[in-house]
Amino acid sequence: MPAHSAPQKRSWRGVRLAAAWVVVGLLAAGSLAGGAAFASAQAAPPAELTATATAVPAPISTVAVPERRPQPAVAAPATIIRTCSVSALASAAGLGTFQGVVRDAATGSILFDRSGDQFSRTASVMKVLTSSAALAVLGPDHPVTTSVVRGAEAGQVVLVGGGDVTLASGSSNIYNDSASILDLAAQVKAAWAADPSAGGGEITSIVLDSSLFSGDTWQPSWSRVEQTEGSTAEVTALMVDGDRANPSADTSPRSTDPVGRAGQALRSALGSVASGARLQAGVAPAGATVLGAVQSAPVSTMVQEAVLRSDNNEAEMLARLTAIALGAGSSFSALQTAIPAALHDSYGLNVDGLVIVDGSGLSDNDAVSALFITALFDRVDARVGNLGVLLDGLPIADQTGTLSYRFTGSNSVVDGKVFAKTGSIDSANTLAGVVHAADGTVLTFAFFALDSQIGSGREALDALTVGVYNCGNALSNN
Repeated sequence: MPAHSAPQKRSWRGVRLAAAWVVVGLLAAGSLAGGAAFASAQAAPPAELTATATAVPAPISTVAVPERRPQPAVAAPATIIRTCSVSALASAAGLGTFQGVVRDAATGSILFDRSGDQFSRTASVMKVLTSSAALAVLGPDHPVTTSVVRGAEAGQVVLVGGGDVTLASGSSNIYNDSASILDLAAQVKAAWAADPSAGGGEITSIVLDSSLFSGDTWQPSWSRVEQTEGSTAEVTALMVDGDRANPSADTSPRSTDPVGRAGQALRSALGSVASGARLQAGVAPAGATVLGAVQSAPVSTMVQEAVLRSDNNEAEMLARLTAIALGAGSSFSALQTAIPAALHDSYGLNVDGLVIVDGSGLSDNDAVSALFITALFDRVDARVGNLGVLLDGLPIADQTGTLSYRFTGSNSVVDGKVFAKTGSIDSANTLAGVVHAADGTVLTFAFFALDSQIGSGREALDALTVGVYNCGNALSNN
């Protein structure tokens, strides 16, 4: 290879670099020239543009944007698939003619409905309405007073009934924290001995004032079997021990004269100071001197007793006292005005169609719908107003009250999970309350087994309630 070949190769690379710099220079020069020309054009636009019009820019090509699919503002909530049916249980022969409703207590939504808008007899489920009204109108702390005042004649005292059916003839009876006529008599004896006008003499007459309640003492639609067999007494403003022959028995024959029995109890408790006193019906003089007074347990206690043990006389007492407090009257007929008014005004319930013949539910003529009862139980479960008192007093499945012997065997899965009021009369078995379902959902329900037998009717109601418990929020209306 010639000796000068390597230098020639380096010179060619240099030539190429030089040429590249020349191109760059030319481009730069062109750019500067173009910029200068543009600037010059901007500084001095043609006269025809500045004189009459503004230049119209060339159209800009656009790219079509595809239309977006409409989007919901808020994502739709998940749909609950309700596939759990209790239709077969609700069609059981033991139910007779069935009516019933189940609601979601949190939302009020109706999950199950069989003729729920029909108005029918409730049996003792009526006590839920009566108790709710009493808690709203009287209040949970209200006691009932029985007193003795001086009579219009010398040697006379008046026993004034305030409606307390729980007043004990002795030191105690079946009722919790009941007032005692023994305490009342002790006050009267002390006051009588200290009164100079009495002169140390005996009490010669005891007037029995039961005028606080008016009208019939026995609802004409009731069967007298309830009295003779011992589940219900005459409705009077003055009695002792619920007029039971055996004060410590839940069911015990009642008399035909509860007012007279109360007078006998006072006379006996007064002892020698009134041993020869005659008993007579009458009314206390206005403004008479009070010789003694005792008070019952508060309404809260009596409400819980009334629903737990299904005490008819406590329920009738609460109903009458509610009517009196509302100024509706003091008879059975006053309840039709008072109870619906209290339920509407206090809890916002639609009371159209309610028929309230009594406070206990013994009458076949009472008429309430399952829809109404579940709406009330929604409020009970939410403890609206004073309704927590009622909720806490309801019988509990296989544990307390009238449910203590029910939901046994295969039904025991709901033990402690069903809180409900029972009802049984010759023409119906009923059950209504609150279910804490297996899936955690709280449900309210009301079931009527009309024209059913006590045994088979109760069994069918219990089985249906267990079915509802198992379904929970998946309960279907099919």
